[in-house]
Amino acid sequence: MALMRSVATIGGYTMMSRVLGFVRDTLFAAILGASMSADAFMVAFRLPNFLRALFAEGAFNAAFVPLYSRILSGPEGEKRAARFAGEIASLLTIALLSVVTLFMVFMPQAMHVLAPGFSEDPVKFALAVDLTRLAFPYLAYISLVSLQGAILNAHHKFAAPAATPIMMNLVLIAGLLIPFRYLDVAHTQSIAVTVAGIAQFLWLAWHMQRNGFALRLHRPRLGPEVRRFFKLLGPAVIGAGIYQVNVLIDMVLASLLPEGTVSYLFYADRLNQLPLAVIGIAISTALLPLLSRQLAEGRRELAVETQNRALEGALLLTLPAAAALACLPETIIGVLFQRGAFTAQDTVETARALGILGLGLPAFTASKVFTPAFHAREDTTTPVRLAFIALLINLVVALSLMWSLQQAGLALASTVAAWCNTAQLMFILHKRGYFSPDARLLGRALRLLAATAVMAAALLGLEWQLRPFFERDLLWRAGALFALIVAGGTVYLVAALATGAVERADLKRLLRRGR
Repeated sequence: MALMRSVATIGGYTMMSRVLGFVRDTLFAAILGASMSADAFMVAFRLPNFLRALFAEGAFNAAFVPLYSRILSGPEGEKRAARFAGEIASLLTIALLSVVTLFMVFMPQAMHVLAPGFSEDPVKFALAVDLTRLAFPYLAYISLVSLQGAILNAHHKFAAPAATPIMMNLVLIAGLLIPFRYLDVAHTQSIAVTVAGIAQFLWLAWHMQRNGFALRLHRPRLGPEVRRFFKLLGPAVIGAGIYQVNVLIDMVLASLLPEGTVSYLFYADRLNQLPLAVIGIAISTALLPLLSRQLAEGRRELAVETQNRALEGALLLTLPAAAALACLPETIIGVLFQRGAFTAQDTVETARALGILGLGLPAFTASKVFTPAFHAREDTTTPVRLAFIALLINLVVALSLMWSLQQAGLALASTVAAWCNTAQLMFILHKRGYFSPDARLLGRALRLLAATAVMAAALLGLEWQLRPFFERDLLWRAGALFALIVAGGTVYLVAALATGAVERADLKRLLRRGR
């Protein structure tokens, strides 16, 4: 299936990026732990990434890809699509220069809103402002990278855009390993964030030129396509960024809690993001241009079939990952991060958040599968309405639990909001006839749940048996964790085959494609 081949390409590069990201986070945790400098850098790193994901990546893709795909499939498609992309690039460049300039000037005022708890410590507040100013130009470059990636994805060129995060992790790792005489680690990392954005932009510019899609700025004209783009973009800003909005709320509220809370949530979210990116975001990225093309060609029944198979594939991979994070959070955090400045108590506190976020992983992933069904039909208004409801739920639950459960309460709020958002998306899609689960999807979903339960029981039992090894040095702990992963995956595969959740013929086809 073309969709799964594209998902495999995106997921493979994403996995490489996440492995490098883990190396980066491990080095960062060992050097800075959950200190004041770490908290300040987390805010500096999160702000431009949040704005990029909300405006440039999520909302931009939701508005741009369906329109670009429709123009591409029409008369004089290549010429008109290139003109449309150039006009949008010009408008995006103007907007980015304005936003970056305003934030650089008014960063202290913005920090009072983004991390109000930092105001109580003038040193911490000043450090966060300084680091954010150094990292913020990254937003301009990575937003243009999102445009370049959207064009390549619309032409089903997924490899180069999927590889861009690898470059960022390499630059940040270099910033950790190469000492600078007059800069500390936090300042070096903030500068490295902007350098990484420049490197990613040049990387995709070369690939655009190589594939004949060179992006050229055009004087924007408010034609029907451009007007339609902005009509879709406004609602999509919130609709496509529900997860990022929840993360921002968590960061603001975490800044009001004891020192280290921001870092605990960051490290937990980084691990939760690994399966989400490899599975959910990969499927979403490949699904949007495919659905857009199928609907532009009038093949609506095929689009519904594609949606079913995408959700089936997401559940196959997400359920075991969620069970592992929920059952073994302290073991995973201890092996991956506990060294240097990252203490045993930091492991316990981070694990409290990770276990709860793991329970929400299927919902986070499913929302990435359902949302493209709206965007491919050029409907960005409905996800906005549903996003507002989920945001209110997240805020109410967070405010209710944060003082008693601290980072665990914030993680639970995000998880509850994600499940509510996914349930709403699925209900509306089914009501409009855009999604109808077939017998194969329903049957395999139940069998996958059974196989996941068997795997979870096996993981808990084996972890208890291997507990003495987790009290030894790093090599023994890493080996024991690897044994857990291999054993859990084996048990899950056997259980999935035994229950019929996975057919042997599916595995044979997968192996033939792999070879």
